[in-house]
Amino acid sequence: MILFHGCGRQHDCGFRVFDKRWFAAGGETAFDLPDGAIAYDRRTITAMKEYSNLHFIETPRKDPTEVPVAIRVRDWNEIYGQYQAESAADQSARCINCGNPYCEWECPVHNFIPDWLRLIKQGRLFEAAELSHQTNSLPEICGRICPQDRLCEGACTLNDGLGAVTIGSIEKYITDEAVKQGWRPDLSHVKPTGKRVAIVGAGPAGLACADVLARSGIEPVVFDRNARIGGLLTWGIPPFKLEKHIVETRREILEGMGVEFRMGVEIGRDLELSELIESFDAVFLGLGTYRYVRGGFPGEKLSGMVESLPFLIGNVHRVLGTNDPAFPYIDVDGKRVVVLGGGDTAMDCVRTSIRQGAFSVTCAYRRDEANMPGSRKEVRNAKDEGVEFLFNRQPVEIVGDGKVEGVRLVETRLGEPDENGRRRPEPVAGSEQNLPADVVIIAFGFRPDPQDWLVENGIETLPDGRISVAVSGPAHQTSNQKVFAGGDMVRGADLVVTAVFEGREAAKSIATKLGIELPGASATRVA
Repeated sequence: MILFHGCGRQHDCGFRVFDKRWFAAGGETAFDLPDGAIAYDRRTITAMKEYSNLHFIETPRKDPTEVPVAIRVRDWNEIYGQYQAESAADQSARCINCGNPYCEWECPVHNFIPDWLRLIKQGRLFEAAELSHQTNSLPEICGRICPQDRLCEGACTLNDGLGAVTIGSIEKYITDEAVKQGWRPDLSHVKPTGKRVAIVGAGPAGLACADVLARSGIEPVVFDRNARIGGLLTWGIPPFKLEKHIVETRREILEGMGVEFRMGVEIGRDLELSELIESFDAVFLGLGTYRYVRGGFPGEKLSGMVESLPFLIGNVHRVLGTNDPAFPYIDVDGKRVVVLGGGDTAMDCVRTSIRQGAFSVTCAYRRDEANMPGSRKEVRNAKDEGVEFLFNRQPVEIVGDGKVEGVRLVETRLGEPDENGRRRPEPVAGSEQNLPADVVIIAFGFRPDPQDWLVENGIETLPDGRISVAVSGPAHQTSNQKVFAGGDMVRGADLVVTAVFEGREAAKSIATKLGIELPGASATRVA
């Protein structure tokens, strides 16, 4: 039989590693296992296929099946399929187990990537799920929407010619398949502390904070003004990237862990923040950023000018069959659509416009393709689906008489780096052109929009509207010592995975402040 220590390392102290008679008969072992050892049954052993040391060369990178363009642009379903156990193990086995795992360090939550890849290679799905959740509260979501090509997969040693390990797709597979087979987080060791924390905002930061608090024996109560959890995971990200039943499943998991959700409750309207501060041991704010960045050029108030977020939210409501008067459906069927911006939100807008039936969709971006801030995979998907890209084009005016008729663009070249190290786009004299359009969607990013009740409760903000934290106290603590904050409202608009990281880190600070000892997170190092 095969023996492993509880730490995960292969047993090497004189007991037989493989007993052919036991394996062939499928019977019981002839000797007692040493303390801390694990015996795997025949089914698991069968799944633990042997792979050569050159598997990463012998087996090319193979992503899950992608829905053909002609089909996927006619519906709102996710465009990538799912691995089966054998294909997930086969792709996981391509990992060469670098001595210094660059993928881990490039990951904002520092996932134990090589370790859960080895567990999947060995057919140990539930263990991989437990390990994945030690560092990430939303792995099945990050596996779908993270820009892996710029993070873990971009840092993979094999990315230099051999094709990076399909880390994101395997991460998605782990939780999806484990949950399907009945896995749920093991909280049997968690002892209730009697402490309660209010969380304002059911977006990525709030959900991550709730997850860590629940694992620490602290009761989280999450308040959100929407009917569903997820924040922009639900309302802003199109279903073809993240189907909404995935978010609902995460809600069921969290509720099973003891997280309480009070939906349809808006702080400042239905409940005052001061009531939460008084009633709970601590409060976490995961408010997000929703105010769009304006272009500051003429014509922005013409009919046909559309903000990206209302466009995306209204579309999700239409797909889900729900309704919110604040976000009506914006129909671009048969229209010439121009999207200004080059990030993931811009890609969401162009691909949504394609599915709505726009006559044409063009994305104008002021830098070159190499400097686009979003996922390269999303850009490729947009191109495949028929979006035209105009790089090194900067808008200078929205043209029209009462309504949008076009966009005046100027060609740019990249000059000296700005304060963030990115080369500035500089207009080229005499290069202006008019691009016909019926609808122009602004996707320049988002900024915080601080609520009045922050200041009323002694919570200081920075000049740009972000909440000020950790000036003199613990990480993520605001100027009100009972209130903590994290996510986009603190760091500015960023990735979902960075919001998850901040929510988790804030939860650790809250637990420490409340005198609660946190459970440790350590990788299961397997042979």
